[in-house]
Amino acid sequence: VGDKVMVLARSGLWQEVVNVPASHTFPMPEGMSFEEAAALLVNYITAYMILFDFGNLRPNQSVLIHMAAGGVGIAAIQLCKTVENVTIFGTASASKHEYLKESGVAHPIDYRTMDYAEEVRKISPKGVDIVLDPLGGSDTSKAFNLLKPMGKVITYGVANLLTGQKKNLMAMAKTWWNQFSITALQLLHQNKAVCGYHLGYLDEEVELLRSVVAKLVNLYSQGKIKPKIDSVWPFDQVAEAMKQMQEKKNVGKVILVPEAPKEEPKKAEN
Repeated sequence: VGDKVMVLARSGLWQEVVNVPASHTFPMPEGMSFEEAAALLVNYITAYMILFDFGNLRPNQSVLIHMAAGGVGIAAIQLCKTVENVTIFGTASASKHEYLKESGVAHPIDYRTMDYAEEVRKISPKGVDIVLDPLGGSDTSKAFNLLKPMGKVITYGVANLLTGQKKNLMAMAKTWWNQFSITALQLLHQNKAVCGYHLGYLDEEVELLRSVVAKLVNLYSQGKIKPKIDSVWPFDQVAEAMKQMQEKKNVGKVILVPEAPKEEPKKAEN
């Protein structure tokens, strides 16, 4: 009672009081803000397990990170920086490239104006070792084709289904039609791996998650990872917060809090 904790839950966290199993709570490390704690678990567990458990990231390898200025993207960039000499390609709109370069992305690519696969090939003709794929559809095929021998694509979302504020049935049909498919026999000749990741279906794997969170807390305490907060919104501005993401304006995490952050009282002038 009274401990500051981070919590994992599949849903139901946009409220003032939540009820979660004790096994899904994790003590916050010293010096961490509640906003950082809200931004840490889902994105950093996802990025960590994709890069290290599935991806087996090692020194001198190369990684393509889509949506590099989003929550998982930034977590993945920071985690790549904990391994020696990893070359990072990152897709994002042009306005976010300066931030990405400062964060350690060697090659930011504007996916809106360029074919990212062509851009990667210009710099690295053989392709990359790992692709993080939150897009789905035809982009998973592009990812697979961009892999070097012994490369891995880890798919963990289908962002191509989301094209705006409303469901777009055409986009859904197109994404479904273009969804990547390969047989075990075809894989045999390629020397490549395809992995699927969904944190929501790991919630029973308590020991596994605890071991990942312990590593992340250690990295945070060493100053090697730090969640990037884009903006903080009170519950009554949830529509504006969603718009911030839908219009792809955010760099880092969009956080909801029950009440508007209080302004710091100005110190009295001497």
